[in-house]
Amino acid sequence: MLRRSFLLSSMAFGLAACAGPPAAIGPDGLPVARVYRIGPQDTDNIQFRMLDGLNALRQAAGVGDVQLNAQLNAAAATHSRDMSVQNRPWHFGSDGSSPLDRLRRVGYNGALTGETISETYETELETLAAWMSAPNTRSVLLDSNATEMGFSWFQEGNGKIWWTLVLANGNAQSIVAQPNAIPLQ
Repeated sequence: MLRRSFLLSSMAFGLAACAGPPAAIGPDGLPVARVYRIGPQDTDNIQFRMLDGLNALRQAAGVGDVQLNAQLNAAAATHSRDMSVQNRPWHFGSDGSSPLDRLRRVGYNGALTGETISETYETELETLAAWMSAPNTRSVLLDSNATEMGFSWFQEGNGKIWWTLVLANGNAQSIVAQPNAIPLQ
């Protein structure tokens, strides 16, 4: 019996040692956020984790997968950096550009289906979960018309991350302008 108690105690102590230090608790009673540092070597892993995570959610919702697109990644990267410069998360660039303008600038010929953005210290998968919890961004992520995805970020020195995810339909042509139904006089 003593041997059994010693073995169980040793195992419990060993497991407790593996758990690491307890998370620091902030004044609000929640764990203090840790800075998620992204290095240049992390780009592919982060983009594919987001792609896999989003496609798993889309499959669960009965919606087709999306593919990564380099032009959309470039548009997302430009916007993430620009949001940092402006110090605000919003869909318009410092030059007044819209998501459609950014897609045209990188030479993308498909149709924009939506864009989601975030200003946070969270990982890409925590950000995806936050987007899925809000009805307006969830509808963008699960849009059945989307066939391609661009995803990028900009991380400031203090650790803040500006995330941008762009979804588009590579099989559809973007409508740039429609003819005016009322003739000008």
